[in-house]
Amino acid sequence: MQGKFEMSMMGELIFFLGLQVKKLKDGTFISQNKYTRDLMKKFGMEEKSSVKILMNTSVKMDMDADDKSVDQTRYRALIGSLLHLTASRPDITFVVGVCARFQSAPKESHITTAKRILRYLKGRQEVGLWYPEDGGFKLVGYSYSDYVGCRVDRKSTSGTCEMLGNRLVSWCSKKQNSIATSKAEAEYIVACNCCA
Repeated sequence: MQGKFEMSMMGELIFFLGLQVKKLKDGTFISQNKYTRDLMKKFGMEEKSSVKILMNTSVKMDMDADDKSVDQTRYRALIGSLLHLTASRPDITFVVGVCARFQSAPKESHITTAKRILRYLKGRQEVGLWYPEDGGFKLVGYSYSDYVGCRVDRKSTSGTCEMLGNRLVSWCSKKQNSIATSKAEAEYIVACNCCA
């Protein structure tokens, strides 16, 4: 019984593993505002302007063999930091995943795209996840697939999110394990993953 008493004396949870938790009367808001500001400072993006579009849809990232190589350690540190940020920012999951594919041999174009993510975040630091107290318990899944989205190996990229009532409880964006031979097959694969 002594252990329960000591736990209750710790107070309300405010920070946990870089996540900021704000409990309000009608729900809970989870964000990483401080972590995002620290990233801006760490990677020298404080003075850069923000951008409204995360990644240009006409840009297709590939190995870019002719481009200039960049410091692999710094690139990996940036990608690792951004991956941690996806815990409360599903809006950047896809682009961070694309950038993560090039950690073994990063080029100038790859780090430019990764830094654009930071510039996007600069204008949207107050974004997070809202979990209302009331919202029902109907489980709904959404899925999306781009057919042959990766120029390197011709695999499609899948995206899913699952909602419990109006609370986001799970999300994923990843390259499919197999190569789809049609858009319908790519969509079938992602629908199966969403339901699983």
